[in-house]
Amino acid sequence: MKKLHGVTVAMVTPMDSRGAFLKEAMEQLTEALIARGADCLYPCGTTGEMSRLNLKERKEIASVVVKTAKKRVPVYIHAGADTPKETIELALHARQIGADGVGVVTPAFLHMSSREMQNYYLEVAGALPEGFPLYLYNIPQCSGNDLLYKDVKTIYENAENVAGIKYSYLDLNRTLEYLQVGEDFSVLHGCDKVFASLLVLGCGGTVSGVAGVFPEPFAEVYRAYQEKDLERMERWQKVCVEICDILKCGSNMAYFKSGLEFRGIPAGHMRSPQMDLEELEREHLFCILRDFCRKFQISEKL
Repeated sequence: MKKLHGVTVAMVTPMDSRGAFLKEAMEQLTEALIARGADCLYPCGTTGEMSRLNLKERKEIASVVVKTAKKRVPVYIHAGADTPKETIELALHARQIGADGVGVVTPAFLHMSSREMQNYYLEVAGALPEGFPLYLYNIPQCSGNDLLYKDVKTIYENAENVAGIKYSYLDLNRTLEYLQVGEDFSVLHGCDKVFASLLVLGCGGTVSGVAGVFPEPFAEVYRAYQEKDLERMERWQKVCVEICDILKCGSNMAYFKSGLEFRGIPAGHMRSPQMDLEELEREHLFCILRDFCRKFQISEKL
C-alpha cells in the first residue's frame, strides 16, 4: 500500500478565462512538480477548486495527472464529495485509471454527527477494492465538520484500507492524538509554515498548496530531515515561511495561479465566482517573487 509522504503537492486546476480546464497546462505542471522534487501529487482537492468542478471534469483532471506522472511518484486523487454515491464513483474511477489511492474530505456545510461521519467513511471504504488506500481529510474551518480522534480511531479499526489522514488545521493536540491512532496510521499535515516541526512530531509529510507553486524549499526541508541535517532543515523552513506569507497560505488561490504564471506555467484563471488578481496586484506579486527567487537563488522558472 503506497502511502502519502514527504512533499505531497496539492495541485491547482489550470483554467482558461471562461473557466474551462487546460489539459496541456496540467501536463506541464505535473512534469514540473516531479522534476522539482515533489514526492507525491494530489489533484482535485481544495486547492484544485473541487467545489467548482463537476464529476466529469474531476475524472478528466485525475486521468491527465495519472497518465502524465507515469508512476514516477504516487498520485492520490481527492475524491471527496457531498454524497457517498458521488464519492464512491470518483474513488472507483481513480482506482480504474491507476491512481495509488484517494483522499476523502468530510462532506461540507451541513453539520454531521460522529455517527454520520463514521458511517460515511465506512460506506466509502467498504465500496473500494481491498488494498486500495484511502486518506481521511479533515479541514474543519472549511467543511464545518470536524473529525475527532474517536471518530478516526473507529473508522481506522473498522476499515482495512484507511491508511491515514490529511489534517489541515493547526491544532497540535489533535495532531498528537491522530499520531496515536495506530502504529501504521499515516498523518499528513496541511500547515506549511510549521512543516519541519510537524516532521519532528512524527507526521509523514505535508500536503501543500504552496509547494504546488514553489516545491523547492519544501523538498529541501524534507531531504534535510531525512539526512538528519537539522541546521539545513531550519534554514529552509524559514524560506518556506516566507513563500507561504507571499502566497497567502492558500487563503486566495488566485495567488497560486498567478505565482505559477510567474514561473512559466499557464495556470490561467479562477473559476467564477472566484476572481483573478487585479493587474496591479499581479504586477506587485511578480516583483516580490523576483526578489524572493534572487534572495534564495531559486529559478524563476518551474
